[in-house]
Amino acid sequence: MEPNLKETTLPISGMTCAACAMRIEKGLKKLDGVEDANVNLALERSKVVYDPQKTSSKQFQQKIEDLGYGISGEKEKLEITGMTCAACSARIEKGLNKLEGVIEATVNLPLESATVSYLPSQVSAADMIRKIEDLGYGARLKEGEGEQTAQLREKEIQNQLGKFFFSLILSLPLLWAMASHFSFTSFLYVPEMFMNPWVQLALATPVQFVIGKQFYSGAYKALKNRSANMDVLVALGTSAAYFYSLYLSIRLAVRGLHMPELYFETSAVLLTLIILGKWFEARTKGRSSDAIKKLMGLQAKTALVERDGSEVEVPLAEVIPGDLVYIKPGEKVPVDGEVVEGRSAVDESMLTGESVPVDKEAGDLLIGATINRNGFLKMKATKVGKDTALSQIIKVVEEAQGSKAPIQRLADRISGIFVPIVVGLAVLTFLIWFFGVSPGDFSESLEKLIAVLVIACPCALGLATPTSIMAGSGRAAEHGILFKGGEHLENTHRMDTVILDKTGTVTYGRPVVTDMLPENGMEKEELLLLAGSAERNSEHPLAQAIVEAMKEKKLTALPSREFEALPGHGIKVHIQDRSVLIGNRKLMKEYGINPEKAFGKMKELEEQGKTVMLVGVEGGFAGMLAVADTVKETSKEAVERLKEMHIDVWMITGDNERTANAIARQVGIEHVIAGVLPEGKAEEVKNLQEKGKKIAMVGDGINDAPALALADIGMAIGTGADVAMEAADITLIRGDLNSIADAIFMSRKTIRNIKQNLFWAFAYNAIGIPFAASGFLAPWLAGAAMAFSSVSVVLNALRLQKIKL
Repeated sequence: MEPNLKETTLPISGMTCAACAMRIEKGLKKLDGVEDANVNLALERSKVVYDPQKTSSKQFQQKIEDLGYGISGEKEKLEITGMTCAACSARIEKGLNKLEGVIEATVNLPLESATVSYLPSQVSAADMIRKIEDLGYGARLKEGEGEQTAQLREKEIQNQLGKFFFSLILSLPLLWAMASHFSFTSFLYVPEMFMNPWVQLALATPVQFVIGKQFYSGAYKALKNRSANMDVLVALGTSAAYFYSLYLSIRLAVRGLHMPELYFETSAVLLTLIILGKWFEARTKGRSSDAIKKLMGLQAKTALVERDGSEVEVPLAEVIPGDLVYIKPGEKVPVDGEVVEGRSAVDESMLTGESVPVDKEAGDLLIGATINRNGFLKMKATKVGKDTALSQIIKVVEEAQGSKAPIQRLADRISGIFVPIVVGLAVLTFLIWFFGVSPGDFSESLEKLIAVLVIACPCALGLATPTSIMAGSGRAAEHGILFKGGEHLENTHRMDTVILDKTGTVTYGRPVVTDMLPENGMEKEELLLLAGSAERNSEHPLAQAIVEAMKEKKLTALPSREFEALPGHGIKVHIQDRSVLIGNRKLMKEYGINPEKAFGKMKELEEQGKTVMLVGVEGGFAGMLAVADTVKETSKEAVERLKEMHIDVWMITGDNERTANAIARQVGIEHVIAGVLPEGKAEEVKNLQEKGKKIAMVGDGINDAPALALADIGMAIGTGADVAMEAADITLIRGDLNSIADAIFMSRKTIRNIKQNLFWAFAYNAIGIPFAASGFLAPWLAGAAMAFSSVSVVLNALRLQKIKL
């Protein structure tokens, strides 16, 4: 390879066949500066040899995306310090996205973090940190919402509170002195020393330069990088008041003229109120990540494991796959695993939302953080640490809270130009007052300029969307609804059509015996015992349903011999020297058994979507068993709720039309697509989309994955296959279809909350700036309003955490 050329590896997602690989390869080779490109379909990788002087990985990424594919890089989370408003987060995001090798960077102002998708061959975490530091902020690798992060956040809150009290003590005498200027406060006694300009200077200076240091530092860093943020507005406004007062004090000392009107109290009180607002903001922002804290609080701290034949209590981090773990009554299950001994009821409400404990015995799966209620259990650990179900849930919620919703783009664009516009308006206000409204009155004009500078705050604009996304996704997670990103939380409210897969979604996905109809003197239990004993050697799902029914009745299987499967007909077996046949009409007819008198009932059961198996014993008709995949108890209620929300409900299945329609009638679904092959489900979704419908597809199986990926929103039932959950945008941990309605409801509430926040953020500035410019707001009142604008937005977002689902 020539010295001036570089080689990079790009991980590509979305390829399905060799044609895809050839298409990408051909597209990359057309780029100017690309010497060679080779796409490996199996590894989902592309090696590109290129001239860095002519092209870059950013252009490769754009080309691949233009072709309809994606680049899937590594993900890194960074903790950022020093951000004060939306302009800061927008600047960092823009800077990171310009780095060669960064696929996408998203900065979250409330969480004070960045999520970066990148190519390790092109850029490193250290490069990202250096870039953020070059922009004037602090950064480090984020280690999650651990104890250290919580301690740092609490330290920051206490630090802001300390600054507020320090500033308040120095500002009160200045505020007291200012009060004497009003006629209605003439009764107040003000010590003469408080009126002395040099005493006021002594009181205001520590506030201006000790408390105000953070604003000067932030403003300097912003201006150094040719941008502006809230710190610039605060520094300009308070400095104007402070230094003008200093100038008047010096002039008084030199010329000995009459006592001028000073503004030391304006700058000091402004900074005091802003610091108070920062303290409130820090506290309320901390509450927006309560969902993560609650989920982490569910984890057990220790586990009782078997080591060298004895019980040893170890920290959770020391449990390894394969460990035998003891769980006593009332204790939390520490990790995911399988029961090997014992029997108990386990409370899984933290995971499923179901209040009724689930019986567990040998062979059953246990999920970490669930609670063992009344019996002793011994389990084998299968998933520990980051692999447990709870850890995966926490990861999904963190990613959703750290992602950016499309609706935020408007706020980001405005934040980028907001501060320069405000500075321009402030200068214009000064000129209008100085040359027009109050000609030559510098003090009056300056006061209006300061009011305009401090009333405008881009903080509320930057917090409006992410705080709502955090609160909404967190609340949904508490009810078993996992949105994988802010964009999915936003888009879900647009859905007007829900397509439900039948098996495992509308129904339980496992057949059960629904009817037992003995004939010719046969008892129900005897019929079930014979059928269960006969079917126990069969792997067919219908056979297993009969065996399970026999076990539930606590019947012990009878010995069997000469088992013979008769394809397309049924089975033949001998039980206690009796010949037993189980199958369809053809099988009965072949062996001379006439079940004609049962045909009427048989037809009735089949019209209900049930599969009927006839039983023959010793050449005579003994009765029949009906097996069906039963409908979940809540499916009908969920369908009714969706209809009340003006959403069309469809059902799609590979089953025959008769069975599908029978299930649909039970739950109130009017639109049914039956007899669809797995690959045809995605095609049906596409057909409805072409009619202008916004589709939410709900499924649980591997065969649902293509349809889930193609739909506008894919919802995977959490009890289903992992691949379905990977393809989906939302995971519904509970098997209850009410979660679909809850997800749409939560999305609608969150979007409404975001719009409220954005409206008030815009309205606040649209009303506040003209009011300040017109002289209706004193600078200290403008400062108070600015300080609490962001707090009001965060408090409104936190209302989402109280929504009942």
